[in-house]
Amino acid sequence: MQILVTGTTGNLGRSVIETLLKNIPAQNISAFVREEEKILELKAKGINVFRGDYDNVSTLETAMANVDTVLLISAGDQGNRLQQHRNIIDTAKKSGVKNIAYTSRAMKNRSTLAHQLMEEHFLTEDYIKASGLNYTIFRNTLYMDVLPLFVGKKVFETGIYQPAGDGKVAFALRKEMGEAMANVLSNEACENKTYKFTNNESYSFYDIAKALTTLSGKEVNYQPVDISAFQERMRPTGIPATMLQKVIEFNTDIKNGQEDETTNDLENKLGRKPTTLKEGLKTLFGL
Repeated sequence: MQILVTGTTGNLGRSVIETLLKNIPAQNISAFVREEEKILELKAKGINVFRGDYDNVSTLETAMANVDTVLLISAGDQGNRLQQHRNIIDTAKKSGVKNIAYTSRAMKNRSTLAHQLMEEHFLTEDYIKASGLNYTIFRNTLYMDVLPLFVGKKVFETGIYQPAGDGKVAFALRKEMGEAMANVLSNEACENKTYKFTNNESYSFYDIAKALTTLSGKEVNYQPVDISAFQERMRPTGIPATMLQKVIEFNTDIKNGQEDETTNDLENKLGRKPTTLKEGLKTLFGL
């Protein structure tokens, strides 16, 4: 079995590679990377490394020669993400790859999404299913790792202000989702399954504020605000308008319950319970 992991130099890809190396021989792992400086680091681990990008089909063809399974780690939203995903899926089919896995998102209802870029994940899923390849879909919850960005560097002085209402998210650590994906890829056949990798419990920003208060000894409060008040508060920070809109859309989906779903899939594939909110925040904030 030869597994190719795309997007290997990102945090999720690194976690997948780290666990694959524990599960299968290094020579059975291939990595597809963009950055030249990462190649030697990965080759030193004994894995096969190919440089290229999702827009360059010829580099994808080279990387997929003699590959059985491709893990498509979703592209960033800076380019034409959907076309980039199609390039990988089409090349996999053309190259004789048997199986494809994809890192999607755990959202409840694609028809009512506020964050329309999330729809590209579902369109990619549709394209994979129509390709005829054996597939595994990993629908990942929102990373707990993004919470320091959401609540800001001055959270212990200012508290939390988000337009998320009482909405909850089954936050889980990115590293643990990468570990679980690697366990599935190295131990299971690709049988057209969809996994939802979430924590065992979902958390509101009230829960986050309470956990940060307990961990730091400083009173942290969460104040849900409407979108216009949030925009006014954020403008002086200099955040680009496009980024601010993404944050608002994320929060709107949270408020509408899109992220409030829990399963045992992550626990089952980790072989242990996922890190709780409190323990995760302790690490993420260095408390």
